[in-house]
Amino acid sequence: MKAEVFLPEDYRPADDEPFMNDRQMEYFRRKLLDWKSELAADSRETIEGLQDGTRAIPDIADRASEETDRALELRTRDRQRKLVAKIDAALRRIDEGEYGYCDETGEPISLKRLDARPIATLSLEAQERHERKEKVHRDD
Repeated sequence: MKAEVFLPEDYRPADDEPFMNDRQMEYFRRKLLDWKSELAADSRETIEGLQDGTRAIPDIADRASEETDRALELRTRDRQRKLVAKIDAALRRIDEGEYGYCDETGEPISLKRLDARPIATLSLEAQERHERKEKVHRDD
């Protein structure tokens, strides 16, 4: 088991320290775990809301509106479920010491990008190449 890493409350990863040192790894681990906790809380609220919302609504327009809201909520939760899987994958990469490196090039992903999107697996350049390739194929 790894030793506890002290992380000041105001700590932010910086380019002038070794890439993916223990403090950076702990920073991103906590960021990912906090995000996962928020998603779990949202999910619990949705389940409670759906259980509470199973009342009979006599007005057909109100019922249709309620069903549309529920469908939207369920789609949002499905996206969040997929996001949780990506968070879990990022946490595994941290445990395996592979976090922060581009899957395509093996180069470090910028700290700024990881801070904005901690589940990123591609550097910005590789992501842009990937998106351009997808766009070309979609246009076919």
